[in-house]
Amino acid sequence: MKPTRAALIVAATALTPALLLATPAFATTPAATPAATPTPVTAPYGTVAPETPVDEMSDDDLRVAVLRILGGKDVGVGVTREANAALNGTPDDLRAFLKTGYRLAQAEDDRVALFTILGRKDTGRGVKEAISKLVGDGTPEELRAFLETGYRLARFEDDRVAVFTILGRKDTGPRVKEEINKLLNNNGSPEEFRAFHETGYRLARAEDDRVAIGKILAKPNISKALRKAAEKALADGTPEALRHFLEVGQYEVDGK
Repeated sequence: MKPTRAALIVAATALTPALLLATPAFATTPAATPAATPTPVTAPYGTVAPETPVDEMSDDDLRVAVLRILGGKDVGVGVTREANAALNGTPDDLRAFLKTGYRLAQAEDDRVALFTILGRKDTGRGVKEAISKLVGDGTPEELRAFLETGYRLARFEDDRVAVFTILGRKDTGPRVKEEINKLLNNNGSPEEFRAFHETGYRLARAEDDRVAIGKILAKPNISKALRKAAEKALADGTPEALRHFLEVGQYEVDGK
């Protein structure tokens, strides 16, 4: 049964204060997570009349449709601002937001997300090139498509280049090589390559570093100072401590 006009007004009124005060997701979360995906204006976020064109929606249906957008995941600053303005305006303002304002506000948030990705230290060349082509004259639909699918694929290509670079380094150990070859031989997914760069590489390299420090300790006639520093790094046990000892600490020990 379709909700009564009075019930819709009560529901919309109850939701509005909380949503108006909500902090946009782009203010606190990494921009790698795309904002909510725009939906056709005939069915914005599952309104109570999903098949009704915006121009034929009642005032209550319009308000509920906008509130549903505000209640979606990862709503950006631009969408939040424009949706709140529409809610504080007339029914025509609500219609304008659903028909055009939402699309443009989403594009604004998507551009912010792209610039945030560009500023990350680990953003690869392929991703940067793809974003650089978009931020200038990309349509709202092209920006959204990149964040939803293109970013994942472009980063995948960068991650593959990165693992081949790691494989070619002289100091790359057997455990790291084993993990990379496993990815390559099994046609690893974009998510598996990303997981390797974010966590797997660090842990595999720590295993190789422990072995390398063990070999140093096994050498005859090493100094007491070097032995103490190596044992301290092993006792600490963190990948960062092991790496620091091999790259810096072992060369700073007096009486080596």
